[in-house]
Order: sequence, then structure tokens, then C-alpha cells
Amino acid sequence: MLALLFAALVPLASDSGRQGPVPPPSGNAASIFTGSDGDGVGRLAAAEEWRGRGPLRVAHTYLPGGTWSDIEGSPALLAPWARWRHQRADRSLVLNVPMLDHNEDGVPDARVAAMLGQGARGAFDAHFRTLAERLTGLRLPDTVVVLGWEMNGITYTHRCAPDPAAWRTYWRRVVTAMRSVPGQRFRFDFAPSRGRDAVPWTDCYPGDAYVDILGMDAYDQPAGMPFAQQVEEPYGLRAQVDFAARHHKPVSYPEWGLFRNGDDPAYVRGMTAWFRRYRPVYQTLTDYCPHGLWECGMNPRAARAYLGTG
Repeated sequence: MLALLFAALVPLASDSGRQGPVPPPSGNAASIFTGSDGDGVGRLAAAEEWRGRGPLRVAHTYLPGGTWSDIEGSPALLAPWARWRHQRADRSLVLNVPMLDHNEDGVPDARVAAMLGQGARGAFDAHFRTLAERLTGLRLPDTVVVLGWEMNGITYTHRCAPDPAAWRTYWRRVVTAMRSVPGQRFRFDFAPSRGRDAVPWTDCYPGDAYVDILGMDAYDQPAGMPFAQQVEEPYGLRAQVDFAARHHKPVSYPEWGLFRNGDDPAYVRGMTAWFRRYRPVYQTLTDYCPHGLWECGMNPRAARAYLGTG
């Protein structure tokens, strides 16, 4: 599920030793989807005004994954975010990066397993070096890279379940390839979907030296599951923060929003209280329908809960 993030970064723990300075924490990591292309930058002011809590300091967009050319990061797609990033020193970029082409084309498991094996042997390293070179060339060397998101599910070709061992090796190769580019200070976010899904997300974890942030996409689903159960279910929110603490990683929530339970203010209150407690590096509310609260008008009670007016 694609979203555009705006948030404030807090300092990151990392085993890589390659991190540069990051902006100081603002105490407010909230974010709002405004669009995944350059037009989203133009909607920042309206989003900020609706939210009413000051400027939004981090942009988050997604590379398409139809072709390897997409995954290499078109300069035309990245340039608007680079311009926005450079307007203020305290701004940052978060970028979701697919790990395989044909990423939403329903590729069968056997073909996914074969592609993961190719990636694990280095067949696709050059594509990620190209992406890293383009990011550094646009003066975006400190980008947070959400690599192969929701890998524990069934939606994307870059899913883990067809061959977890090859997936882990492939992730390590991608990170190594991108870190090989001079001047980079990338931070890599491992972001499964909440819950077990097709495979336990712990089976996909590639190792502390290759992960800087422990993320989770956490929508209000399945139908009938209250927020408290979303916290305590196997591989749920509690498992995420406990795993992150054991591995000395900060947490993030690259995607969250309403879904199977309709206009659910209790979920919104639960998530926002969770963010206050665990202070994620960043979190983004996915605002297109049915998930959203700002431009999606089908969830007025949840919107009031988010704004603190109801």
C-alpha cells in the first residue's frame, strides 16, 4: 500500500557505523499522506493547516516496481522531493524501494523463489548501486530506505515466504551494494506488515548489521479485531517493540490507517497513544480511502479523534 510520509526524525541506533547526523527530535512524528508523486509536495501546506500542529519535516515517497528502470529511481520522480528536502536543513526523505521488478504483477511463488536466488547471488546488485548513485547525486545521501516492505505477506513479488534464506541473503546484498557508493549515509528500515501474514516476519530478518530501523505497517484489520488485540497478537505491535528493544533498534510505522473496521476512532486513539509511548522515528497515516482521515471524507469520527476534537 503506497503512502506519502511527512514526519520528524529522532536519533537512530545503528550497527553499521555509517550514520551521519540527523535532525534533533521534535517530539512530534505524525505524518499525513498527500500523494506519492511530485504533486504531493504542493499539498503540504494544506495538510499542515488541517493538522494544525506546525510544519511537517520529512517526505516519504515510493518507487514503482514494474521494471528495473523504475527501481533504479527516475531522476524526474526523485527531483521534486530533492528540491523540497533542500529547502530546509532539518528536512529528510524516506523512500520505499522494491526489491524485484514486476512487483505487483501476481508472480507465482516458484518464479519468486528463483528471482530471490538470483538476487542472493548478486544478479541485481548493479540496479541498487545505480539508485544509490542517483540519490547521492541529488544530495540525498541520508535517505531512509524502506526496502522490500511487507515482505511477510503475499501482495508483492519481493515477498519472503517462497525462500526466506535467499530473501535474507538478497537483502544483505542490496544493503551492501548501496552502502558501497561513496558519500552515502543511508538508513535501512525493515518494515513487515503487522501479524504473522504468510510467514512470521522474524523469519525474514536479515541481521542487525543490515537494519537500522525496525518498522511495521499496521492497518485496522482484520474485521472485528480491536486495537488491544492488534497489540498482543502473535507478531503484532508488542512483538515489534520487544524485538526492536532486544536488537537495539528504533521503531517506525511507515503505513497505518483505517481499513476493515470502518470509521473506528478507538483504533486511531490506540495508535496515537502507542506513538506517544514508543516515539517512532517516523509514522505515516495513509490518507487515501478507505484508510484516511484528511481528504478521505468517509471517516469523520476517526478524523475528529486524530485531531483531538472528538
